Amino acid sequence: MGGEADQFLMALATSSSTAVPGPSNDDALRPPPAMISGDSTSTSSSLSSLTQAFPFSSGNPRIEETRGVMHLYRDDAVSSSSSSSSPSDRPVGRKPLVCVLGVPNHMTYADFCQFCGSFIHHILEMRIVRNDGMEDRYSILISFDAQDSTDNFYKHFNGRRFSSLEVEVCRVLFTVDVQYTQASPATSTEQPTCPVCLERLDQDMSGILTTICNHSFHCSCISKWTDSSCPVCRYCQQQPEKSVCIVCQTSENLWICVICGFVGCGRYKGGHAIIHWKETQHCYSLELETQRVWDYVGDNYVHRLIQSKTDGKLVELNAHCSHANDGCGSCECADSGLNEALLNSNVEAIVSEYNELLATQLENQKLYFESLLQDVKEETEKEISKAVDKAIIQKLQKMQAKLDRCVKEKEILDDLNENLLKNQEIWKAKMLEIEEREKKALKLKDDKIHDLEEQLSDLMVHLEAGKTMEELSLSDEVKDGTVLPISIEASSSNDTKGGRKVNDEG
Repeated sequence: MGGEADQFLMALATSSSTAVPGPSNDDALRPPPAMISGDSTSTSSSLSSLTQAFPFSSGNPRIEETRGVMHLYRDDAVSSSSSSSSPSDRPVGRKPLVCVLGVPNHMTYADFCQFCGSFIHHILEMRIVRNDGMEDRYSILISFDAQDSTDNFYKHFNGRRFSSLEVEVCRVLFTVDVQYTQASPATSTEQPTCPVCLERLDQDMSGILTTICNHSFHCSCISKWTDSSCPVCRYCQQQPEKSVCIVCQTSENLWICVICGFVGCGRYKGGHAIIHWKETQHCYSLELETQRVWDYVGDNYVHRLIQSKTDGKLVELNAHCSHANDGCGSCECADSGLNEALLNSNVEAIVSEYNELLATQLENQKLYFESLLQDVKEETEKEISKAVDKAIIQKLQKMQAKLDRCVKEKEILDDLNENLLKNQEIWKAKMLEIEEREKKALKLKDDKIHDLEEQLSDLMVHLEAGKTMEELSLSDEVKDGTVLPISIEASSSNDTKGGRKVNDEG
């Protein structure tokens, strides 16, 4: 898929080896008490061109280590399956067992469980192993409950990035077989228990994860452990950078001064650690490999108990010789009682001095950090006081601005009220004037109506008189004179002119 991934596979892979029949799927990841061996058969010969071998190891190197070889299908054997979803394109005779190669060391157990969380219920067992020659990565052997789950896991995660912020991709290869060439003997046939929940490690109930130091946990329990170290022995899969001697740059048999932190090699290398003691009189030095403190003045370790390299347990530094009952004279324990008494007194004096030194250093550190805390406290109080003053000033400014706005609004309302009062007086005077005018108009109107009524009555009288005269002229012959209608018209015209004059006056 990528050049870096191909270089990683080339660095891990040895020459192509034959696939040897191994244990069943349930026990494929568990190391047997002895080396698993197989016979070269025709089937293994046919798979030799499709597989490659990867040596691996697991366990704490200081206590016990398990070594083996895992046989994986090559990339070209499943190259067609990466672009096709058909199961027939994948290797024939594959098992529900895969290997995830090249997982970065900074990815913890919880991170990987979260990465493959959608398949965690189909996983029977996961085993963390380290690859020879690759110190910054590790591999994971995964056993599934069914072949369909294995194929779906391969399809979903092969070539996928572990994180969107990283360039490393997940490399998944089908596993043919796992061989253990060096394994610790089985000490008990009883089913182990999870150190976290104290329940039995049953594959049928939940998945099992075995760390790189050979401690097993439930996947649900270890997924809550966010640290990269083992919850039992605190062995960290992400090893720190290797230290070197400041003078000769060697990385073997290193000692660090517990006073100033000078890193130098032991007396069996360049002897720069003891030279540093002679120059500075810093008599306590810590051995990086065993984490034990050496006193150059007393020429002995300052510990009563040390960790055994055989089984990792704590044992007494001045323990009795195991051959004392047999009359041993070659191990310098003839006068063991006197030597033990002298050693005890020397160790007690050294321990007392070392405890006093530690107490002094701790007291100094306590005073130093208390002063730092006091400074931080004072600075925090000052910042809080400044923040409070700033908040009060801002609040006062907002309240003052609000008050000024209210005063301006009050002035505007006062001016508006004054103008309204003036307008009210003006409109009252106008209303009185209009009322007077209306009264005069009504009076004139009434007078005009009265005059018109009088004129109308006069007109009716003239009309009736004219009608009467006409009737008389028609019925009787008027002898004395003739009644002219002109006088009637003239009188009516005069009445009309008088009415018009009244109207004009009105």
